[in-house]
Amino acid sequence: MNPSAAPRLRAALRLLSIGCAFALAACSSQPPVPDWQMNAQGASQKAIEAYLSGNARVEKLEWDRARAEVARTGRPDLLARLELMRCAAQVASLVAEPCERFEALRADAAAPEQAYADYLAGRVQASQVALLPPAQRAAATSGDATSLAGITDPLSRLVAAGVLLQMGHASPAVIATATDTASAQGWRRPLMAWLLLQVQRAEAAGDTAAASALRRRVAVVEQSGALPR
Repeated sequence: MNPSAAPRLRAALRLLSIGCAFALAACSSQPPVPDWQMNAQGASQKAIEAYLSGNARVEKLEWDRARAEVARTGRPDLLARLELMRCAAQVASLVAEPCERFEALRADAAAPEQAYADYLAGRVQASQVALLPPAQRAAATSGDATSLAGITDPLSRLVAAGVLLQMGHASPAVIATATDTASAQGWRRPLMAWLLLQVQRAEAAGDTAAASALRRRVAVVEQSGALPR
């Protein structure tokens, strides 16, 4: 991963975790941060970095480590929050799967986490929008590409674009913004997903020149290593 992207990814993790309890204390006058909290925060950050870059082995190792640290608290609400971080990264990469690990914990999750899970699934209700992270509220209400322009964090922007796709609002502008965002960060997994979606749409429209150009981009990404299915 590009080292310059690390600060932006850390900011993304804070947004995706919805005020995550794993964030480190910023003031030295506060009580010491428990070991589990520091360990979970570090492991979840590494897991998402690995997922976006397509490193499945490291991703699994770090998610398992993060879950084990959170489990030390005996709090399913915190574990549910952790699972949402993972599912958000999947939505950003166009993985259309139910967030099963969260759903198993939904009964103990707080209202903001439940709202965010519904948002990731493309079924958020108007009454839940105010509970979403600020970066996602505009996408949840406007449903168009203009809402992405105001999201400065790259990962949050990709999450919003993935949600718009699930809601049937992924215009060419939305897809192009998502592709450019993933490309700028060097995030192989979401980049490949969004490029292949563009290829599919270009072929469906009979635009063979655009499809060929996009396939050349796909070939370049493939040179960086095979992504696990």
